[in-house]
Amino acid sequence: MRIDGLQKMTLLDFPGKVACTVFTGGCNFRCPFCHNALLVTKLPEKPDYSEDEILSFLEKRTGLLDGVAITGGEPLLNPDIADFIRKIRSMGYAVKLDTNGSFPERLKAIVDGGLVDYVAMDIKNRKEKYAETIGFKNLDLSKIEESVEFLKSGAVDYEFRTTVVEQFHTVEDIRAAAEWISGAKRYFLQNFVDSGELICEEVSGVDKETMLKMKSAAADFVPQTEIRGI
Repeated sequence: MRIDGLQKMTLLDFPGKVACTVFTGGCNFRCPFCHNALLVTKLPEKPDYSEDEILSFLEKRTGLLDGVAITGGEPLLNPDIADFIRKIRSMGYAVKLDTNGSFPERLKAIVDGGLVDYVAMDIKNRKEKYAETIGFKNLDLSKIEESVEFLKSGAVDYEFRTTVVEQFHTVEDIRAAAEWISGAKRYFLQNFVDSGELICEEVSGVDKETMLKMKSAAADFVPQTEIRGI
């Protein structure tokens, strides 16, 4: 496991849980607005944490924390992530996984193995603008689509979410993205916030009025659409 960050307590990252957040390093996308860009572009040669250090921390927090949120980067880049999660589960913790959806087989194996309680998957944009939104010229969307359909099957509790960026998203883009995931359990729109050290500096969020229009457009297809960040 490549682990490059630890937030020792959060009330926000895991719905309904007092949790810590483990950050894995590395990602196969290059989203210009990534709020954890240093975990993508400037990884040190040696990870900040070993797996044993994280497990030791969790052992000491037994009874104080309810869960562990695993985010990145892209956690499913790690071929040994299932073994890592299994060790966390053996300590009695609930686990939430964040993913960009590009590793459907690993996602399915983890869910089917009963290793996670909640999955949050990013929907970067409508299909036609997906590649440019993640920093590519071209993209085979089939793996993303496979992950979407798997989560919609209800095998695990989940959410879809989109980080809204003025330079990449219009109201119609969000409408089209929501139509793509139509029937999903829940969909969150979160306004972009500049965390510094971005892959591209020329990005910004949208105003409240636009976010509300996006929410209304998305709700035509995903009735439980909510806004985070305003």
